[in-house]
Amino acid sequence: MELLEFPENEIWSKRNKWIENEIENSMTGFSYMVSDQASALFYDLQACYSIGAWLSVIVLSVSVIDAHLRETEAMDNKIGTAKLLIEFYEATEDINWLRRLRNTHVHLNIDSPALCMNNQFGDRTILEKDATKAMRMVIKSFFRNPGT
Repeated sequence: MELLEFPENEIWSKRNKWIENEIENSMTGFSYMVSDQASALFYDLQACYSIGAWLSVIVLSVSVIDAHLRETEAMDNKIGTAKLLIEFYEATEDINWLRRLRNTHVHLNIDSPALCMNNQFGDRTILEKDATKAMRMVIKSFFRNPGT
């Protein structure tokens, strides 16, 4: 598959079904409070994952988790993202990994660029693995407090 080609319908469906299964397997209670903004962003995240836009998944995942935790846990739109994630996301090591990975891809370090076009072509497997972990983290953040 070429980078900018739409994946075969079978691949797209498989990825989308995987997300649905992850959501279903994450629900352990009857009700959850999920941020409306995070839910809206999640639809784009799901589309990015299903189509294979791995960098977009990694970058957008932090925003989805941020929106969700800001509205449902912190109730604070002034707290910095790093502090918010560390304080309200249970797996500090994982969320720090995701935040650093996102920052590496978004913020250019001129002396040591972490992202180049070769990554898009040569590192697809690594990017997919990272995007899958990021997607799991987003879903986990939505379903961490059943019964709320």
